[in-house]
Amino acid sequence: MLEARNISKSYVTEAGELPVLAGIDLCLQRGEAASIMGPSGSGKSTLLYILGALEAPTSGTVTLEGENPYAMNESRQALFRNRRIGFLFQDHCLLPQCSVMENVLTPVLVDGKPDARVMTRANKLLDQVGLAARAHHRPAQLSGGEKQRAALARALIREPLLLLCDEPTGNLDRKSAETVADLLVGVQSEGKTMLVVVTHSGDVADRFGMRYEMRDQRLQAR
Repeated sequence: MLEARNISKSYVTEAGELPVLAGIDLCLQRGEAASIMGPSGSGKSTLLYILGALEAPTSGTVTLEGENPYAMNESRQALFRNRRIGFLFQDHCLLPQCSVMENVLTPVLVDGKPDARVMTRANKLLDQVGLAARAHHRPAQLSGGEKQRAALARALIREPLLLLCDEPTGNLDRKSAETVADLLVGVQSEGKTMLVVVTHSGDVADRFGMRYEMRDQRLQAR
């Protein structure tokens, strides 16, 4: 279970305290997915970073499978993120000097050289996202949609409990966006991973069972 309780976030600015999130609750079980919509600057991405142990809340608690990453030291927290959480951002963030396969494998390199099981999973993921024939190409040789599909394979290589997607189709043409959205629905249907998708697209948001909108610093059901 992912459980976020009474999450609030404020930033200190020269003009005073700037509240961004106020009293947000969100709970997911394995196989459940939630989409979050809202205008730019409403706090959607901030909430995603808090859920992903990238940015601590001002108040409130986040637990994943009963563990609170914000109670961990920095090294344990980094290991927790690496092994429990997958990230898919609007910008694919692929390493340009590495092949598609090498990019997919980067999250597991902390454990040393990938073994046969990891390589089998990497090949399976690339096949699932339609990039088996592009495994040894570099990002510059891929289209925007292909880069995002490679980034999705990378996010899934660890079989994360939680997959967090920040505008995963925002930079894509309509056809590529539909392909990536279909792949995300497929991830959910496998029932192993919890999924949170921040998006401006109503079409993408409506593909998932739990639909929210960020309004006045709070998460409201759509």
